[in-house]
Amino acid sequence: MYLDELQTSVDIFSIVKAILWCFYPMAVLVTLDFIIRTFDDDDDQDGGKMIPVMQGAE
Repeated sequence: MYLDELQTSVDIFSIVKAILWCFYPMAVLVTLDFIIRTFDDDDDQDGGKMIPVMQGAE
């Protein structure tokens, strides 16, 4: 009786551990993306769209 419960809890723990091993790399990649975006030097106006009116007369 106790061994069946122990085996069930071990099986559930193994499944949870497998799921976490799938999600933690994605969490690391998303975190790195957010960190990289905070240090991105994007000083273009409107995200780099070319606006001819703002270019001046040539």
